[in-house]
Amino acid sequence: MLPPLIAIAMALLLKEVFISLFIGIWAGAFILNGFSFGGLISSFLEVLQKYVLGALNNSSHLSVIVFSMMIGGMVAIISRNGGMAGVVNQLARYANSPRNSQLITWLLGLAIFFDDYANTLIVGNTVRPVTDRYRVSREKLAYIVDSTAAPVAAIAFVTTWIGAELDYIDGASKSLGIQESAYSMFLNSLSYSFYPILTLIFILMIILLEKDYGPMSDAENRARLTGRLSASNADIADSDELEEAMDELAPVPGAPLKWYNGLFPVLAVIVVTIVGLLYTGHDTAIWSNDKLGFFGKLSEVIGKSDSYTALLWSSLTGVVVAVFMTLAGRIMTLAGCMNAMVEGFKTMLPAIVILTLAWSLAQITEDMHTADYLTSLVAGNISAY
Repeated sequence: MLPPLIAIAMALLLKEVFISLFIGIWAGAFILNGFSFGGLISSFLEVLQKYVLGALNNSSHLSVIVFSMMIGGMVAIISRNGGMAGVVNQLARYANSPRNSQLITWLLGLAIFFDDYANTLIVGNTVRPVTDRYRVSREKLAYIVDSTAAPVAAIAFVTTWIGAELDYIDGASKSLGIQESAYSMFLNSLSYSFYPILTLIFILMIILLEKDYGPMSDAENRARLTGRLSASNADIADSDELEEAMDELAPVPGAPLKWYNGLFPVLAVIVVTIVGLLYTGHDTAIWSNDKLGFFGKLSEVIGKSDSYTALLWSSLTGVVVAVFMTLAGRIMTLAGCMNAMVEGFKTMLPAIVILTLAWSLAQITEDMHTADYLTSLVAGNISAY
């Protein structure tokens, strides 16, 4: 059990996930090499040579990486061509009071569901002038933006998170001998996603009822009564790091900010994902089974589908539609689109590195029979209740 425990402890201690996962993998390899001094050196080399390469030598893992990169590339293109800003501007017109400006922020957080990073940067910085106008505190704005971005990305069925989520489900289901596809299990699990669903509802309740409490109530009273939006005079929005992040997603000069440039590529991803799932899972015997209702048949088909293939098709389609609409509108050149796509790839790199190291750590725990050990500890010793 030491490798994952060491990785978790190091993450809490160092506040840095890359080195923590690396040390956890190294610890596992060292244990497997017999705790010897020579094993300390060889296990260090094995982290990359055996476990990282082993994690990448897997078609499912590579599908997750490619899908994530393509979605990141599409997000970057529709950000640079002004499409996402256009969607935001369309909704921001209805913000005419403190409550409505917060409600629009919440709605935009739901609308940009496919990536939490893009959601946070675009919604937060685009809506900020509107919420400032109606004296909504920066604390409240940050809370609404942050607490919609991650929850909606966790439960939407086509996001930059889905690749990782499907891989976790797929790995567990294979070890348990479950035949159902990872995507079908993901869809069936959504009704149990209590935290993201209740968080989104809770924020809506706070906005509609206009009931704040604790430090948030103090911040809102300060902003309404004094006009001082931040707790200090320092405006963190001027930090170099945030400015650099915003530059990556800011529309190019002269971009028309048309909502359809952002909406249609996302719709293409959703439609092709659905079509891909139905196509790869198609079985005449299922559709001709009169004992199953329509939704039962649909569930069976999705359960047999190849979700990784469907997601690869949809992400590629999304990028192609985004590039086509950008070129058709003469917003950017083909070279500009490719540069934006590469910038989008870069935004996904930290997640991909974390995934790769996590896959490597999973291989270590498999080699050490960690799951078998835990099963032997709890089997017959814990009440079903």
